[in-house]
Amino acid sequence: MKLQQLRYIWEVAHNDLNISATAASLYTSQPGISKQIRLLEDELGVEIFSRSGKHLTRVTPTGEQILKIAGDILSQVESIKQLTQESNSPNLGSLSIATTHTQARYALPPVIQDFIAKYPDVSLHMHQGTPIQISEKAADGTVDFAIATEALELFSDLLMMPCYRWNRCILVPKDHPLAKLSEISIEDVAEHQIVTYVFGFTGRSKLDDAFSEKGLTPKVVFTATDADVIKTYVRLGLGIGIVAHMAYDPELDTDLVAIEAGHLFASSVTSIGFRKGTYLRGYMYDFIRGFAPHLTRDVVDEAMALPSKEAQDQFFADIELPLY
Repeated sequence: MKLQQLRYIWEVAHNDLNISATAASLYTSQPGISKQIRLLEDELGVEIFSRSGKHLTRVTPTGEQILKIAGDILSQVESIKQLTQESNSPNLGSLSIATTHTQARYALPPVIQDFIAKYPDVSLHMHQGTPIQISEKAADGTVDFAIATEALELFSDLLMMPCYRWNRCILVPKDHPLAKLSEISIEDVAEHQIVTYVFGFTGRSKLDDAFSEKGLTPKVVFTATDADVIKTYVRLGLGIGIVAHMAYDPELDTDLVAIEAGHLFASSVTSIGFRKGTYLRGYMYDFIRGFAPHLTRDVVDEAMALPSKEAQDQFFADIELPLY
């Protein structure tokens, strides 16, 4: 069994069983990958992939278990590389992050600006996607960190650490009836068409829960993953917008009124996480602390040493989070 063979089966499984695409991404030949996979299966005496002719059709149940172990081995190999790089060139390397548009557009710019100023020789890569895509990229090692708010149950393979709480606001044109009320209720909001996030994005579930608790059905007429797109359609008169408060810029959004909605919807928590067992380099600890100052190196190390997710949740439950 060779490390190269484990890399091949891992990459094939994460390229939708497309050997041609895998060969292109690894700068090698398709026949070479096919041969090595066959040699590994012959050595183990099991099929990792089911086939139809020359095409791979699915991962076998045994193959699923093998791939999980292979992923762990490859992760440890990467940790060894990170360890040696930390020793030889502590301020040289790369950092990749998967997150949503809201975090990338509004929360992360000052953090990244400060990080690049401090570590000019670390290349930074940003991947945007859905919570599912973010989870998969972090779990399979495509990215170092995942930053997300919604659907944290998807991140079971990661250590997710809470960073801050945030509330929502309601965006309306200046002449909108809601802008004239001293305080609005959930019933007031339910009377209007709503433009907001796609379900599964940026705390959308908190919004739906608030209406459900009052026995109301929101008139959601348009959804998007991008707060700037939501604002565009509010300006077109499609409906009132419900977005993360951080997405409202008083200098740029002068034609809109932001109505506080913290009393209508429960606050959400944004977390940052990484694959368990990952070796964190010094600049990675610094990035985490830059994004969430309470997540010091000692706090992160203590959380990594805890034996279970339940213990980690209890550990972080005692930490008071700032409000963004």
